[in-house]
Amino acid sequence: MAERIGFIGLGIMGEPMCRNLMKAGYACTVNTRTKSRAEKLLSEGAVWSESPKDTAVKSDVIITIVTDTPDVEKVILGEGGIIEGISPGSVVIDMSTISPSATQTMAAALEEKGADMLDAPVSGGDTGAIAGTLSIMVGGRQDAFERCLPVFEAMGKSINLIGDHGAGQMTKLCNQVAVSVANLAMAEALILAAKAGLDMEKMLAAISGGAAGSWQLSNLAPRIIKRDFDPGFMVKLQQKDLRLVLGAASELGLGLPGASLAHQLFNAVEAAGEGDEGTQALVKSLERMSGVEVHG
Repeated sequence: MAERIGFIGLGIMGEPMCRNLMKAGYACTVNTRTKSRAEKLLSEGAVWSESPKDTAVKSDVIITIVTDTPDVEKVILGEGGIIEGISPGSVVIDMSTISPSATQTMAAALEEKGADMLDAPVSGGDTGAIAGTLSIMVGGRQDAFERCLPVFEAMGKSINLIGDHGAGQMTKLCNQVAVSVANLAMAEALILAAKAGLDMEKMLAAISGGAAGSWQLSNLAPRIIKRDFDPGFMVKLQQKDLRLVLGAASELGLGLPGASLAHQLFNAVEAAGEGDEGTQALVKSLERMSGVEVHG
């Protein structure tokens, strides 16, 4: 019998992820802070739940994907939270990007209730969520991972168990370091080309296929050239992730100068009131410093 899925958090990522589970044949009970965000899924066959507790009562596997560590803690451990309704043998999969240490604390609390937890943050943006091609980085017990693998396969393509509780979250932080610094490298290349008066499309085509090639060059640079700053992943969420990165680095006694610089440049984007734009808006910090605008 297929797992009954509870899905909490229906934002840019959550809604299409839940839709893909429904397309794969899973019955989904959904909950989100604003019920209107669930209307499309409800019209497609999802069932509304009034609280995370109620969602847990009605589900075998409960997936959460919300904004930040305090949000996940409230949904799982708070009043009316998952922990109040969960049954022994159930699994909570948190697909948010949050603190690895907080993840370990929540996993221990759920274990006392006889339930398992997997931390399974994702990479791939809204396009990956819609297409069901997300990269999913998992931390937790092997048996829980194997049980939930078909659920993951409905949402992603690259699915890896990294280690114990918190390992998925720490891997996602590594991912965000690589993503943010590659974003900065892409933006600097565009700024140099714009200042030199190059044909942007030709320059981009010339460097994207070689050693400089990256997801950012292929996906974000063309949007910048078109002055399209709609979010696949918002600046303010990238900043939340980078704060987690720098906090974890501090705990480990590490310096991460590239990630720190990207964080500071994103601070300037947020200060300009552009925190809801896509992460390609990083280029705007460089544009304002250099007095040049990137466009086709």
